[in-house]
Parts: sequence; structure tokens; C-alpha cells
Amino acid sequence: MEIRRSAAEDFDRIMQIYEYARAFMARHGNPNQWGQRNWPPGELILQDMADGNGYVCLENGRIIGTFFYAAGQDIEPTYRVIEDGAWLDDSPYGVVHRIASDGSVKGTGTFCLNWAYAQCGHLRIDTHGDNTVMQDLLCKLGFIHCGTIYVTEDSYPRLAYEKLPK
Repeated sequence: MEIRRSAAEDFDRIMQIYEYARAFMARHGNPNQWGQRNWPPGELILQDMADGNGYVCLENGRIIGTFFYAAGQDIEPTYRVIEDGAWLDDSPYGVVHRIASDGSVKGTGTFCLNWAYAQCGHLRIDTHGDNTVMQDLLCKLGFIHCGTIYVTEDSYPRLAYEKLPK
């Protein structure tokens, strides 16, 4: 597998992957995180591309996954307030959002998260409380549950995770 920045010509494929991911999440007990709002909207994906923060995962040249990645100091505004816990470290970090795969290759999520962590060595991510598939993956990869954050898109709390350098 390999990772590269997404480009305009990837847009339709990326949206197909998100359609698959919404159905997968609903089948696995998580219909509310993306499904009710048809999340993420195409405009946001195009903005990710324009900002250089959209990425795709390829297997033999075929796009099988996608995600948002950015790194810096205090880059995610919704992470400034965390309840029922605390972040482990205040240093600059990377953040992954909107990670999804088409389900065709086992381990795509692991590959994408490991790639993002390798870019910065300090990664934060959040997920819906019903997204047990992602929660299990994050725990398997050594992320620590740090507390609860809230996003601006809806009123559902998100479980916040962090992974620091070893």
C-alpha cells in the first residue's frame, strides 16, 4: 500500500468510499456518525484537497482508502476543550479525520493511521461512541483514550484518543 495526497480526479472515487463507509458503519451499529447527515460533504473533501490535507491510500494503483491529515500546534479547534480527562501532551500533533476504506483490503485503516503517526510521532483522533470498530483499532494501535470532545457538526460526544512517541 502507499499514501499520496488526493487530487481533483480522485473526487468521485473518494465519495464512493465514503458511501461504502456510511453503509458499513450503519451495519456495525453506528448509523449516526456520518449516515444521517450524508457526511462528509463533497465541498469539505474539495477543501481538504485544496488545503493539501486530503490523502488517499492505494493498493496496486487503485484507491482503496481516504482520510484527512494535518499537523501543527493546536491545529484542531474542537480539541481545545476536553471533558472527563485530559490530553497526554501539549506539544504539536497530527490529527486524522474522516478515515474510510472501501473494505477491499484488510488492514487499510491500520496502514493509514501508522503512516500518519510516522509523519509526526504524536497523533490525535476522535470517534463517535458507537464506532466500536474504530475504537478497537485505535486501542490495538496503542492509542490512549483521553476523554470526550465535541464537534461542531452535531451534538454527539466524541471519544478522544492520543498516541505519543514511544
